[in-house]
Amino acid sequence: MADVLPLVEARLRTALGEPDARAAVTFLGTDRIEVLRFHEGDIVRYATLGMSAHPMTDPTAMVADPVAGPRAELVLSVRAGTGADTDKALRPLAVLGASPQVEGLVVAPGASLDVGGPLWPGAPFTSVLVAEPGGLVEDLELDAPADPVRFLPLLPMTPNEAAWKRVHGAQALQERWLTHGTDLRDPSRRSVPLD
Repeated sequence: MADVLPLVEARLRTALGEPDARAAVTFLGTDRIEVLRFHEGDIVRYATLGMSAHPMTDPTAMVADPVAGPRAELVLSVRAGTGADTDKALRPLAVLGASPQVEGLVVAPGASLDVGGPLWPGAPFTSVLVAEPGGLVEDLELDAPADPVRFLPLLPMTPNEAAWKRVHGAQALQERWLTHGTDLRDPSRRSVPLD
């Protein structure tokens, strides 16, 4: 099967424009994960490139299928010009992008991914909620039997929101954000009221 990453990058460029910066991180025993930065008005988007090179495999599977299985890249959108150093999110995003290779995770909508510290210096967020794909970047269909590449939006969560989500579920947290008109792109927003 042809290398999917040039196709993935082309899809990102079609949807988001030309990246104005890129960084690459390689973790021991894994393929390189790049993070591309795109600007659109007052919104900056960071997208992983490399996570979809191989299908994600259920860690309980006896044999990993080299072709079939879910493939994804991650997209984080934040509001620029707020003084938050969101470019420092590149390494945590690369870590999340490498997690299927490193930890055998299958990243899917509704999942919580913990970054083990602030998403960027001073950020009130230590984890992200994986949202449903298809709104910002359309799925990239691949030749059968390969699954399409899905572009999964990441929604930053405060520690209190992450704990509340573990009890009540992703849908309940998203409804709470919607009810309170939460600006999920605000890099310094406070936790949504949870009582």
